[in-house]
Amino acid sequence: MGILTGKTIVSAIRPPYPYGGEFVSQFLFALRLCWFPMIVASVAFTYGPSGIQAANFLNLFGALDRLGGLFVLAVVREFAPLVCAIVMAGVAGTAMCADLGARKIREELDALQVLGVDPIKNLVVPRFLALMLATGMFNVYALIFGTFGGVLVTYSNDAPIGPFFATYFTNATTTELWGSLLKTTLFGAIIAIVCCYKGLTAKGGPEGVGRAVNQAVVIAFLGIGAFNYVFTQTLLATHPELSAVR
Repeated sequence: MGILTGKTIVSAIRPPYPYGGEFVSQFLFALRLCWFPMIVASVAFTYGPSGIQAANFLNLFGALDRLGGLFVLAVVREFAPLVCAIVMAGVAGTAMCADLGARKIREELDALQVLGVDPIKNLVVPRFLALMLATGMFNVYALIFGTFGGVLVTYSNDAPIGPFFATYFTNATTTELWGSLLKTTLFGAIIAIVCCYKGLTAKGGPEGVGRAVNQAVVIAFLGIGAFNYVFTQTLLATHPELSAVR
């Protein structure tokens, strides 16, 4: 996977660039598949596990107005990127892995190489770039709908919405926003590389393609979890002001 990552980045930078049409096709394919699951997951994750539990805890101290600041920590830093990664890996990533795996067992990839067509430049690179762009773009919508989940929690507790947004924007920083966008985009890169690798190396007929898809999802989630830990620790170490409650 590391070798495939290097070859993909080099192929994406080095001319010629014949993958424009495939890139647009894969980008629209990911948008079409993922927009609705992403919206539902964003609201459900933030309204349920984080919103209701956090509101019940803050109500014990009469501090429900601090829910907005808590949502900056929950949504901007963690839930929005993770929801995007889960949806993209489970929906678009598996579809890409199955597509490449089917081409592999039908020996289409070998035929392309015989014809002098590079599968990495023409198949992997457009999927890599499309998934990165789509995941990063979806992060913006996950932030919006994730925050909407917090608004629903506030209304369900018969609390005014003003204190929620006051503490939300007091604690939110541009560093957290660009960190969330960058992390989500890199999540998309991890998903694309893992799913393309498992698809390109599938073997054993249709059953092998199914195994490759299952393995791709599990490995992608493990990679996302490990990278999320490293990225968050690095961000907090280089920007200690993010740990201060305002």
